[in-house]
Amino acid sequence: MTAIPLNHVLMLACILFAIGFIGVISRKNTLFILMSLEIMLNAVGVAFIGAGSVWQQADGQIMFILILSLAAAEVAIGLALLLRMQRRYQSLDIDKLSELRG
Repeated sequence: MTAIPLNHVLMLACILFAIGFIGVISRKNTLFILMSLEIMLNAVGVAFIGAGSVWQQADGQIMFILILSLAAAEVAIGLALLLRMQRRYQSLDIDKLSELRG
């Protein structure tokens, strides 16, 4: 089995991270923003796995498990906030959040 070069893995991670970053910047729907954040977290995870595989260390896999747990917490909190926002404003538009008052 041939190993995938680290450059290719890092290039894939950069492309995924850029797609996620563009999604965060350009979208107004909070659900799509959360999905873009997930893409960005997975891009970082791919980079850690690739680096750990090349260097024959388990650190990359450990960091990926940490990223997965962070992503699960982010999804749980984010979806709870989305449900609350949908019930209150009847919309998932991020611009509605700028109208919040204390």
